[in-house]
Amino acid sequence: MDERAKSLEIIYEDNHLIVVNKKVSQIVQGDKTKDISLDLMLKQYIKERDKKPGEVFLGVPHRLDRPVSGAVVFAKTGKALARMNELFKSGEIDKTYFAIVKNAPPEEHDVLTHYITRNEEKNKSYAQTKASPNSKKAVLEYTLVGKSDTYFLLKIKLYTGRHHQIRSQLAAIACPVKGDLKYGAERSNPDKSISLHARSISFVHPVKKTLMEFIAPVPQDSLWQYFESKM
Repeated sequence: MDERAKSLEIIYEDNHLIVVNKKVSQIVQGDKTKDISLDLMLKQYIKERDKKPGEVFLGVPHRLDRPVSGAVVFAKTGKALARMNELFKSGEIDKTYFAIVKNAPPEEHDVLTHYITRNEEKNKSYAQTKASPNSKKAVLEYTLVGKSDTYFLLKIKLYTGRHHQIRSQLAAIACPVKGDLKYGAERSNPDKSISLHARSISFVHPVKKTLMEFIAPVPQDSLWQYFESKM
């Protein structure tokens, strides 16, 4: 089995779903870089482990940005994929993120509402306080839950799912995510990550109809390890 497949951190698996803790730098689905993607690694892993003769089905109902770590859900059947797509579309997925930022937020707790426009050429989003042509409403709630001598830990609940939503909205309040040069951080992280982690995801199982919650361990990084007790 490929060494990359062996390194997969599987949080949960049944006949319908597989939940993985994505590492920084991994891409969820193939892109123009041609780097091997997480979904292909999982397909190879399942094919070899289960000795499947044919093609392995694996659907991708949502994604995380390449430099972001945390919980990603994949569907192992077409039925599960269709239902997961519907849950994401209807907002019936509860997602919690944690972000490490350099600057203290204006308030310890707030709900941010912006209107996001996306520049596809630059692969960047811009969060503004007023709607404009082609903008999409973006809402998140944050709470300051921890701080070190230098950094602040924010707990974030997403109410919409826009391109680079957390990154652009935090940048709009002068709190860019640590390491996120694209959105105003002063310097990059050594591993090219940004300090944004998809900590948990919960939803009603698409087939079993029971409420499921999955928690992704934080990266093996001293600052994340310091903050983990605050989560």
